[in-house]
Amino acid sequence: MKTYLGLGSNLGDKKVNIDTAIRKIAVVVGDVLRRSDYCVSAPWGFESEHDFVNVVICVETALQPFELLRQLQKIEKELGREQKSAGGVYTDRIIDIDILMYGDLVIDLPELKVPHPHMKERDFVMKPLNEILG
Repeated sequence: MKTYLGLGSNLGDKKVNIDTAIRKIAVVVGDVLRRSDYCVSAPWGFESEHDFVNVVICVETALQPFELLRQLQKIEKELGREQKSAGGVYTDRIIDIDILMYGDLVIDLPELKVPHPHMKERDFVMKPLNEILG
């Protein structure tokens, strides 16, 4: 299944964090078919002095959506992510990996929403997504 993932980092060596996550995704999730350029953006939904670096990738995966989510969360933890955002409260993070789209599947559950519910509000998602869709 063709899946689009958004990756972001605003702590440490941001580009290295993203590149490392992409390498791990290629091993665990599936072939990375396309990748956007880096996109630098201000934090969204919270205040921080640390800008984000963001990338969108297209991956061909055989994983089902919830297994994909588990594998992505495992990669986040391996790279040092200590906590997920809770109750809509965002914080600085070493790595964040979001499932933006999973084919044309629609999932609306508390633990997983696909397509990502906020992606159209976020230029740092839509700009790199449009770059690799086109």
